[in-house]
Amino acid sequence: MEVAALSLLLLLNSLDSGSARVSLTITPRRSQFFKYESFSVSCEEEEQREEEEEELTGWRVVKRMEDGEVKWCSNLCSIFTAFPATDSGAYWCETGLGETSDTINITVTGGSVVLESPVLPVMEGDDVTLSCRPRVQTSTCDLTADFYKDGLLIGTGSTGNMTLYGVYASDEGLYSCEVCGSGLSPQSWLSVREPPEDQEDPGPRPSVFMLVRHLVVAAPYLISTILLGFIYRDRAREQRVSKSRRTCDNVRMEMGA
Repeated sequence: MEVAALSLLLLLNSLDSGSARVSLTITPRRSQFFKYESFSVSCEEEEQREEEEEELTGWRVVKRMEDGEVKWCSNLCSIFTAFPATDSGAYWCETGLGETSDTINITVTGGSVVLESPVLPVMEGDDVTLSCRPRVQTSTCDLTADFYKDGLLIGTGSTGNMTLYGVYASDEGLYSCEVCGSGLSPQSWLSVREPPEDQEDPGPRPSVFMLVRHLVVAAPYLISTILLGFIYRDRAREQRVSKSRRTCDNVRMEMGA
């Protein structure tokens, strides 16, 4: 019984350690860059395999430029001198089997201002800080920035930053910023997702595989405990019957005497 349980447990382990999820990572972590700046895009596993550590040779970075042309890199794509025409576009990770990661739009601008905003989607209820960064600060006026959502002014930050507190789905949209005397930045999309259903749980929700695994491990001990309970009950019953018989025999002997 225990051998069978161990075999099933190993099978569940192999199933549970299936293909790992992969995310697209940008270094530095922003989606807008000045012309001639350097950045890198890579594919990174979100979960490490337990039984083997294999390199992400099956994943590659895909880039679709603004003119529609598609290019491929390895799992690490390094851009040392960025140009708007060749390095702006949509980036994602992809395998030969058609598996893909989330897509991130990167903008390389020849302008003088960029907006620093979250690259990956944020969760509802999170605080989000937007930063407006000029290429060159020429005066104290450069510290004051206006922020726009879908082309409409939503606020001004005296330090070049603005924080959106407790964002919701309605905060999704195209954001840009403007520094006085330096011009307007390109637009970047801010994506807001609903939190997981189990976010309020104090602990993580176990997966189906984990539940079955624990049941398989506990089954032999549970069955053994039940069998021991039956054996103990039968022995106790036999002892009570035997004691009753001895008592009856003693009574008969006394009556016969």
